[in-house]
Amino acid sequence: MGKFKVTFIYPSFSNYRATDALETLVFAILKALTPADIETVLYDDRLEDIPFEGTTNLVAISVDTFCAKRAYLIAKKYRDKGIPVVMGGFHPSLHSQEVLNYADCVVIGSAEPVWQTLLADARAGKLKKIYQASEDTFAPGVIPDRSIFQGKRYAKLHVVQFSRGCRFQCDFCSIHVFYKHTLKYRPIEDIVREIKGLAGQTIYFADDNIFTNKEMTRTLVRALMPLKIRWACQISIDIIDHPELLTEMRESGLFCVTIGFESLSASNLKQIMKGWNTSYGSYETAIKILREKGIMTFGTFVFGYDDDTPESFQQVLNFATKNKLFLAHFNPLTPTPGTALYERLLKEERLLNDPWWLNADYRYGEATFRPRQMTPEELQKGCYRARMNFNSWSTLFKRLMDFKANCANLFNLFIFLVANITTRNEIIKKQGAHLGEK
Repeated sequence: MGKFKVTFIYPSFSNYRATDALETLVFAILKALTPADIETVLYDDRLEDIPFEGTTNLVAISVDTFCAKRAYLIAKKYRDKGIPVVMGGFHPSLHSQEVLNYADCVVIGSAEPVWQTLLADARAGKLKKIYQASEDTFAPGVIPDRSIFQGKRYAKLHVVQFSRGCRFQCDFCSIHVFYKHTLKYRPIEDIVREIKGLAGQTIYFADDNIFTNKEMTRTLVRALMPLKIRWACQISIDIIDHPELLTEMRESGLFCVTIGFESLSASNLKQIMKGWNTSYGSYETAIKILREKGIMTFGTFVFGYDDDTPESFQQVLNFATKNKLFLAHFNPLTPTPGTALYERLLKEERLLNDPWWLNADYRYGEATFRPRQMTPEELQKGCYRARMNFNSWSTLFKRLMDFKANCANLFNLFIFLVANITTRNEIIKKQGAHLGEK
């Protein structure tokens, strides 16, 4: 009998090829936790075709809500051949009963604590329906095995994770629902050992908010100092209230932060449960503080909360352009299962074509609910128009003329141009795409 084989799959949301795909860190972690006598292979549906004719003993698919429909189509092809499929990730964890209609097994929560037990059961032909760890923890001493990425055309950023969870409870976000009130951290020595082993020196920390604990963040930053890397992260706006730590972050190689500004409306921020976003001064002040440190700002915004009108798009676009944001996302508010937002809109009977992620007519970028002060069509078109205007060549050039951050040095200039041109192309390709298959 040949080796037991596990096939990892990361599905796209549609059948197109991405040029901005980042490493799928979860599979490098699971590869490191897989016994040496088990063969593993990864197919990233965003980058390559999946060879369904190949042989395997188990298929493991990471699923979010946008790619759920395609994940189910992929799973069916394997299950029709009698090959068991396990699904994990945010969507299976928060909507397991739906997912069990399309998979043999679901992992609820993080997979690391249960992965080796699951593999032993699969080899014995005794796979359970559900695996769920009693506690979400990092596996100490485990360094992600990136050999699983060999030959993949990922963006030139190595994805590393320091912490899990977030201390905030935003209305639309799955993070708090997934991790509850827990905040977990990897041992600093594991982070350092992992980064030292990487071929490239540009890192993206995948933490949902790297500033969950001031002292833990400071400890990480000081450990990064001697590594001479460049890094980016997601972070909450309250970091500007800690100028000394921000200086240390810049000195350790921080070149870009992603901040969820979400809205310019105080009423919307209150509804999002993010009213604290403006407790540290204006957004303009925060961006200026970051710029003075030479740090580029990637801002994200959502539209569709109750105070938004058709005029909101232009207001936010003007703000993002005037403040020369490095990148910006202008996203239609999208309710995903398990979140407070989804439950509220369901109760108010405002959801459209629920479950939208399985609806045959839904296209990427469309509204999934009825906003209060605009039509679903106005929400869809307003977001797309803002995206295209922000990423127009003329606006791109205006934003580039920021000699303290976006154009502060050749590295920032290169990152700015590559990221903006790639984003522009991806917006055009994604808009209007059917979920699953065409």
